[in-house]
Amino acid sequence: MPKNTHSPALTKHHKIALAGVATLGAAALALSAVPSSAETIVSGSPQAAANVAYTTQQIKDVKGTVTDQLALQNVKIEAIAAKKKAKTAHELHVAHLKKVHAAHVAHVKKAHAAHVAKVKKAHAAHVKHVAAAKNAAAKKRAAEQAASRSAARPQIQQVATKTYANNLDGWIRQALDIMNAKGIPGSYSGLHRNIIRESSGNPNAINNWDINAINGIPSKGLLQVIPPTFATYHVSGTSWNIYDPVANITAAANYAAHRYGSIDNVNSAY
Repeated sequence: MPKNTHSPALTKHHKIALAGVATLGAAALALSAVPSSAETIVSGSPQAAANVAYTTQQIKDVKGTVTDQLALQNVKIEAIAAKKKAKTAHELHVAHLKKVHAAHVAHVKKAHAAHVAKVKKAHAAHVKHVAAAKNAAAKKRAAEQAASRSAARPQIQQVATKTYANNLDGWIRQALDIMNAKGIPGSYSGLHRNIIRESSGNPNAINNWDINAINGIPSKGLLQVIPPTFATYHVSGTSWNIYDPVANITAAANYAAHRYGSIDNVNSAY
């Protein structure tokens, strides 16, 4: 009998491939053992055994096909695993970003809340400071006004409470106080001397015989003042009645101050 041709030693990957396709291998071997020029064998006649040639080419092809399919399957599995791994990595990255973003948002909110609280505190302190300053200024103004009123009150009371006798002495003294306040010069003796000469101290005295009387403007009062002169040199705050003693004295003293420098300089008709 001819020798059987043995397959070369297989690797581990080849063994795995052949285990899955044993039936295909057996079928391939059977087909390769049939001669192409076989004749019909007549029953009962001896037939010489034909030489059978074995080949491993088809087995190699089958093994190659299976190996390629397994390799392709492995590639697909690896691609799926890689895709799954990438998806997992992406999910982990997204989760990390979300965590970082949440931490950042929390930090910003905390910082914003702290800033708002700081601003509110500063504003409240400013409002309190302004209110305190206004209160202090109001108290200061009130104290100054009270002090001013207190300082002015004695003077006002002094003027209000001062009284004058309703006689020549009292009229001269009251006229002098008004003259001093208005800046009109004159003394008690100067006023008294001229009053005695002009009217003898009679506030209702009137001159009906001199040139002024002839001209229709007779001299009147303590210091014999004609109406036009009285009206021109009248001192504010006094009566407009030419016979009023104080009004008559102050108007005459004012006229004398403008014409002679002072009533003290008058020693005759003026």
